[in-house]
Amino acid sequence: MSLKGKHIGFGLTGSHCTYDAVMPEMEKLVQLGAKVTPFVSYTVQTTDTKFGDSADWLKRIQEITSEPIVDSIVKAEPFGPATPLDCMVIAPITGNSTSKLANALTDSPVLMGAKATLRTGSPVVLGISTNDALGLNGVNVMKLMATKNIYFIPFGQDDPIKKPNSLVARMEALVDTVEAAIAGKQLQPVLVEKFRD
Repeated sequence: MSLKGKHIGFGLTGSHCTYDAVMPEMEKLVQLGAKVTPFVSYTVQTTDTKFGDSADWLKRIQEITSEPIVDSIVKAEPFGPATPLDCMVIAPITGNSTSKLANALTDSPVLMGAKATLRTGSPVVLGISTNDALGLNGVNVMKLMATKNIYFIPFGQDDPIKKPNSLVARMEALVDTVEAAIAGKQLQPVLVEKFRD
């Protein structure tokens, strides 16, 4: 499937250590001819960490796509029937945002973008990055896996010895997952061996 001309929302939440892995995937979507609209959570907008300052990440996003950053719930809401997306990606999606999405809480521009997209029957693709996916958040991950029009970038344990409950998506499969999701299919296998010696 060609992504040329497709309108893709690309949401980022506060898994700061994962941004380096998702930025090249956003670039690939643009290179394939997709119109990529970025959505950022409030954490992305305001939090500086050892992985980089928020201002620098926002600048990098704007270097990849010229579409305006959606940085408020008010700006995100129209991406339902008014300005429909062909697909909404959230990568990375933290455990916190995973639990909120699974329980219908909409307190950030990214989650509003997902809700607006689901309203139109279009796919939402999730790239999880959470330390408790095999712990308390497991029920939320499974709930979303069983939800119509929600698809997952294949994921696995990133450090089964030191962080046995942690799961991270194989972000390099993002484009393939989006293509499959637009066709109404989950890219398989969804459970992969993320951990490598």
